[in-house]
Amino acid sequence: MATITKNADFLFLYDATQCNPNGDPDQENKPRMDYDTDTNLVTDTRLKRYIRDYLKMTGTEIFVDMEDGRKVNPEQKLEAVVKRALANDETIGELFAENATMGDALAKITEAEKTPEKIFKKLQAKENRSLSVYLLAQMVKQKFVDIRLFGSAFAVEGFTRAYTGPVQINWGYSLHKVQLMESSSIVTTMNDDSSTFGKDYRVHYSLLAFNGTINKFAAQSTGLTDADITTFRDAMWQSVPAMPTRSKLNQYPKLYVEITYNDGFFNGNFGDLRNYVRVEPNGNIEEKQIRRFEDLQLDLSALQKLLKENTGEGKAIKSAYIKSATGIELSAN
Repeated sequence: MATITKNADFLFLYDATQCNPNGDPDQENKPRMDYDTDTNLVTDTRLKRYIRDYLKMTGTEIFVDMEDGRKVNPEQKLEAVVKRALANDETIGELFAENATMGDALAKITEAEKTPEKIFKKLQAKENRSLSVYLLAQMVKQKFVDIRLFGSAFAVEGFTRAYTGPVQINWGYSLHKVQLMESSSIVTTMNDDSSTFGKDYRVHYSLLAFNGTINKFAAQSTGLTDADITTFRDAMWQSVPAMPTRSKLNQYPKLYVEITYNDGFFNGNFGDLRNYVRVEPNGNIEEKQIRRFEDLQLDLSALQKLLKENTGEGKAIKSAYIKSATGIELSAN
């Protein structure tokens, strides 16, 4: 399939209740906070991990993953997946179907070297640089949607290359001040009947917002397609609540808005889309008493105005994709 041809920006909101959205290892794994503003923070890496885990759970092959049950760096992972591909004639046939010349060149090396280990080493030679780069590009294009989305960098001899991810995501932050729950001691019983004690840190409630971009120029190197974007939207929405652990239970998507630009308009045309969203405590509730989504008033009027005034022929926005939870009203018109 062809790569995407339009730039887009997106906004994603999800909430977290009595859980730890993203622990900070430098702060006893407390929820990440901006203590100057009392707002809750979540890294882009945490959100991408949700998405990758969901893709894997639903049967999609991902690159940033363990290998044989152990953690590996990108270079070790690349070597492993390339060797697996070289050992599978059907996979190699798929990867080189678009370029018979490259396929013939690999076939000559395969005939001479026989084993995947020796073939891989041969591909690292300088004279085979174009072949190894082609193989890597085809693997990204056909096998690993997470690289097509988020990019990756490799520093393996003969395969050195950096892919800039077409999808970039800012750190998320809460749209209101967040209160931490009083920490409690937890006990972990070991196999030898001994126990260890630790602290369990959580937020009472946090409505988190992320801003991101989808760039058509970066997509040309990774091969990101419209089908990949559909996969990304679904994974973004489904992944946060899909695999709840003890510390991540009670997190649910609230709103996803993606604006696709007409030609001539670029990412960030309207700035950070979170600036068009406002929340206030509902009724007589004080900010420190917020415990659930219903305790907030979510004001999307500025975002609705943006969509209404800037969508159409000759304007910045070509189209808008909106998915919202029950009770949240926003339209593309």
